[in-house]
Amino acid sequence: MPEGSEVFIVLDKVSKSFNGNQVLRDISTTVRTGEVLGLIGKSGSGKSVLINAMRGNKEYKPDSGRIIYRVNHCDSCGWIDMPSPGAKCPRCGKGTKIVEIDFWALSERDPLRMAMRGRIAIMLQRTFALYGDLSVIENVFEAIKERSDEKKVARAIELLEMVNMTYRTMHIARDLSGGEKQRTVLARQLAREPLLFLADEPTGTLDPETADIVHKALIKAVKDTGMAMVVTSHWPKAIELLSHRAIWLEDGMIKAEGDPKEITKAFDVKFVRDKDMDVQVGQPIIRVENAKKYFYSIVRGVVKAVDDVTFDVNEKEIFGLIGLSGAGKTTLSRMISGITPATHGDVLVRIGDDWVNMSDMGEEGRGRATQYIGIMHQENALYPFNTVLQNLTVCLGMKLPQELAKMKAIQVMRGVGFTAKEVERILYAYPDALSVGEKQRIALARTMIIEPRFVVLDEPTGTMDPITRQAVARSVLNARKELNETFLIVSHDMDFILACCDRVAHMKGGKMVALGTPQEVLKDLTQEDLEGDESDVCEV
Repeated sequence: MPEGSEVFIVLDKVSKSFNGNQVLRDISTTVRTGEVLGLIGKSGSGKSVLINAMRGNKEYKPDSGRIIYRVNHCDSCGWIDMPSPGAKCPRCGKGTKIVEIDFWALSERDPLRMAMRGRIAIMLQRTFALYGDLSVIENVFEAIKERSDEKKVARAIELLEMVNMTYRTMHIARDLSGGEKQRTVLARQLAREPLLFLADEPTGTLDPETADIVHKALIKAVKDTGMAMVVTSHWPKAIELLSHRAIWLEDGMIKAEGDPKEITKAFDVKFVRDKDMDVQVGQPIIRVENAKKYFYSIVRGVVKAVDDVTFDVNEKEIFGLIGLSGAGKTTLSRMISGITPATHGDVLVRIGDDWVNMSDMGEEGRGRATQYIGIMHQENALYPFNTVLQNLTVCLGMKLPQELAKMKAIQVMRGVGFTAKEVERILYAYPDALSVGEKQRIALARTMIIEPRFVVLDEPTGTMDPITRQAVARSVLNARKELNETFLIVSHDMDFILACCDRVAHMKGGKMVALGTPQEVLKDLTQEDLEGDESDVCEV
């Protein structure tokens, strides 16, 4: 933290409840200019709620307590900036004075509150707020205001260089991989020239190489601008790397505060696979033979998203797809799920004794198989106006007696790691009252409740804390043993892959470059594999 920094944010006994459930309890701390405050805690501990309250989102207005921003304010032109006694206004050159903005005590239309809200940037978990039909650079342009075209282009390129996205400048946003979307969102938010950057699990679903790029970009932005940042993460290493100071939240309260290395020790949890969860796998249920997925890009010509891939997945096997963002993992999983047809080769799924080609249209083609495939995408979504119970039981697609539907919902919730006490608390709650990690586990439960023949999980643990991830790993292994379930898992979480998977395929540039046990494949990863390759194709 820079010398001579000023107190910028004051949190004074901030409390918040949803539907009678208190999620924040008397949170008090300060954040200084140029400081990064890390928040760590289990899913449901209140991290995301606190972030959203600081942003000023209406539904997160504290029940009590204050959030105060201390800023330099210019009476002449209305400009606000970081607190710095005696500083001149960079816009009009007049004098400024430090004022305190009691954020939630002011009306939404108050000029000071509006000015402050406009200087707060936020990155939310699993939310890619991009214009899907615009290119990457056009998305960044949208966030740059009051600049000439020449300055706008220069600034956009500078930001894209910062997040290592210049090789995707003209790509359409909807065609980016999840990691590329996340980096584009980061560039857009930095384009707003924020005083405060709120980052809620900014690298939860990213591979280590891409996460490192985002971490370095955030550190550089704080250093270059002097802005403050509050970051949440389930990765102890991310909190340790990014933060000057860390807070451990538990049940909405500050359990500990201090040096990030000390605070994060309790969250350095390793997965351990129990031998009694192993099973005897069966015959192939998925068969991929010389599968290719090519598409045409105006900028790059023919792009080989999946390039001549062959492998089988057996019944009751837990099979992993790993690789950097843009390697083709998600495209391949979509081909197996029947969402994206193969350009060449065969992608086959066994239903009974018949093999169904997932590129064949209609009820006699992939329609025979898709009803038996459970899918959980990275950008999962729950119905906001339905309770958790309704979100689960509506997905059954059949009318069941109320008590039977409730029993099945409770059973599957316990299966994905919720305790009996947690089930009682959230079964009749609405999604807005849940943490993002809790929403993600409910989405996983919703996938499992239809009793699929096999399940495709795309980054199932991306935004979960280590303890919850361990519970989900156990639930996947238990579902395989008790329900004879088969899983195809796309993940950057190597601990999760090691804990769950029987075999792993490593993809790079659309090709499968290694196949074997997780231990064998991860042991043979090269430095080039870890550092990545900007020529990797985009996942569509």
